[in-house]
Amino acid sequence: MGMLKGLVAGAAVLLGASAAHAEVTTAVRQEAAPVRGLSQPAEIIVDRWGVPHIYAANTRDAFFLQGWNAARDRLWQIDLWRKRGLGRLSASLGPAYVAQDRAARLFLYRGDMAAEWASYDPIGREAVEAFAAGVNAYVGEVRAGQRPLPVEFKLTKSQPEDWNPEDILRIRSHALVSNVTSEVARALTVCAGGPEADALRRKLEPARKLVMPKGLDPCSVPANVLNDYVLATDPVSFGPLIKSAETEAPKPLAQVIDERAAEGSNNWTIAASRSATGRPILANDPHRPVGAPALRYIAHLDAPGLSIIGAGEPALPGVSFGHNGTTAFGITINYVDQEDLYAYEVRGNAYRYKGGFEPMRTVSETIEVKGGAPQTVELRFTRHGPVIWQDATRAFAIRTVWNEPGLAGYFGSSRMWRAKDWNDFQTARDKWGAPPLNLVYADTKGDIGWAVAARTPVRPNWDGLTPVPGDGRYEWAGFRKDGELPVVKNPAAGFFATANAMNIPAEPEYPRAERKLGFEWADPSRSIRIHEVLNGLPKISLGDSMALQTDSVSPQARRGVALLQSLTSTDPDVAKALTYLKSWNGDEATDSVAASLYETWAVKHLGAAVSAVAAKEAARPLIGASSPDPLLTWLEGQSPDARTPVLQASLKAAIVELKGRLGPDMSTWTWGRLHHARFVPAAAGLADPQLAAQMSVGPQQVPGSSSTPRAATWNPSDFRQTSGASVRLVLDVGAWDNSMAINTPGQSGDPMSVHYRDLFPLWASGAYVPLRFSRGAVEGDAGVVMKLTPAP
Repeated sequence: MGMLKGLVAGAAVLLGASAAHAEVTTAVRQEAAPVRGLSQPAEIIVDRWGVPHIYAANTRDAFFLQGWNAARDRLWQIDLWRKRGLGRLSASLGPAYVAQDRAARLFLYRGDMAAEWASYDPIGREAVEAFAAGVNAYVGEVRAGQRPLPVEFKLTKSQPEDWNPEDILRIRSHALVSNVTSEVARALTVCAGGPEADALRRKLEPARKLVMPKGLDPCSVPANVLNDYVLATDPVSFGPLIKSAETEAPKPLAQVIDERAAEGSNNWTIAASRSATGRPILANDPHRPVGAPALRYIAHLDAPGLSIIGAGEPALPGVSFGHNGTTAFGITINYVDQEDLYAYEVRGNAYRYKGGFEPMRTVSETIEVKGGAPQTVELRFTRHGPVIWQDATRAFAIRTVWNEPGLAGYFGSSRMWRAKDWNDFQTARDKWGAPPLNLVYADTKGDIGWAVAARTPVRPNWDGLTPVPGDGRYEWAGFRKDGELPVVKNPAAGFFATANAMNIPAEPEYPRAERKLGFEWADPSRSIRIHEVLNGLPKISLGDSMALQTDSVSPQARRGVALLQSLTSTDPDVAKALTYLKSWNGDEATDSVAASLYETWAVKHLGAAVSAVAAKEAARPLIGASSPDPLLTWLEGQSPDARTPVLQASLKAAIVELKGRLGPDMSTWTWGRLHHARFVPAAAGLADPQLAAQMSVGPQQVPGSSSTPRAATWNPSDFRQTSGASVRLVLDVGAWDNSMAINTPGQSGDPMSVHYRDLFPLWASGAYVPLRFSRGAVEGDAGVVMKLTPAP
């Protein structure tokens, strides 16, 4: 039944895309403009769905126009990205942002720029320099009054700034991994309740006994040790009541863990032997925070020696995932551990290291402040990295791979733009830095494969699960060499799929105990469902892949329901809820009552009920913050008599909440009434009600949750979706014009543009639009044709 549903859904997806195609007007608008800095005439064809197809006479002009066009569509977004990353918010927005600027500057790349440039593909420097020049060209047009100033600049009374090429590479705080948050949570949990409490908080895979390093008291780790780290990596807030981060109450660590754990992705690559097309298929849907404007941007660049199409972040040149007409590549996070928190004994401005005291490196920087005097801040660094917390006797610093050359987030993809075969893919994989990825691959020769791509520290005498003393006893011994990370070419199953779950091959195939790549992975639910569906299809079509990307069946929910099968209750509400849950197949559709019951129970109430009987009170706040998975594992290990009161109490608490939210009639408690997508940009808080409404998108009922292939993590306070598929791509390798895609809510960042929200209803309903590649197909779907010439 589930398989039939998937096939039918795949047909519906294709029909949805066709319907969307038919609804859009066929009129093509012609534009012409001179662009200062362009070297030769060029053309941008914006298709009916807002995707720019850039045709240039040379690669430099292609990347230049990508920057110019990114600013045309997303100037406010990319300008804010740069200011946040460089620690320049105060210069435009005022003194409330000084603390955030200081925190961001702690995490800038401060190494040798020659080594940084040399770390990427030879085309990389040209791409970055041309892209920045293109952004500046458009900013110049705005300053000259030739282009409109986006409304958000007016709301914040600010102006866009010019870019330096190095800005793009020096910013590292937008692509951080989050292992350090779990290290802190583990120390605090072990301090409060011992290792057994931490086992309820986070499952370790492969199974590993937790051993605290010698010389570290877990109770010495301050609860607020990550304040600067969180401040540097969180989005920018606006509003008349915004307070300085120096006085604002810190965000609870449980909330930080929940937000960071929500990000994941799906990808798979299908061999021609398993494909209904007779060609490989590659599918990718990275899961990140969703909002307006869209996090990702789809673009196509075509010039002699370069033809790439796919998606990435709008402030970066090229694409992070997509294809080049010969090879296709997709990404998901692989939880290789790339961070460590070091604890120090300090005396003044020096820290103990190998029997002596070593001075911290101090950097003084001046922060420009709009409407006020410049402020000088002091940044401190140990040999391991930026100091994020210090008092009279202790200090804590973070060591991360992204302090190394070649670790600008996602820019390792530059080596994929011109890859022609598996060997080129392997070279790109070996040079990749951050974030740590599962790279899947397919090419027109028929090869497919998977590889872990990450700059991976070697920890000789510990496993990276906890903070460690910074006195020299726990040092990285370099990084894993080329060929030391897992790779699979042309798998026997005819496909390879990843969804952030633990997928490091077991001994003796791979020495994972010795290499200790990582132990903290996503809930395996999405991965289980993806493999279940792909294994059950003798031939896999494009429609099947689209249906699977939007599949709302949760194996995690099926685990939870299995625990309830023997449960009975004399409480009429609990008994009625059990009738819904016991007969449920785990499909978290918008019309499902059982989905509302399960998600409210498992995500919001099960953690408190389990920790009340299994953990000391002080350890309870962090339990259940990342996933119900370890809670279900604990319950599965208990006798029916032991778990019955926990199940009954937690289910009753969920029912009480739902009754308060949705009324007394349980038959109306459908998941769609709770679970919804609504995107409200931060700057909307500064707008009048009419403009704020124009800037906002939704609400729209959406199926799924964090445990379904259609990932849709939600905020516990209002059930609003907070993360999910930022983009969905399904690529027909070799017949590229058959490929399909969807962004959300739209390609443009201008709330007045037709392309600001036009893709949102399609994304929410599981529909797609064509991703054209050949010139003829692109011209057939043209919406706007821009003829661009060099300005005198």
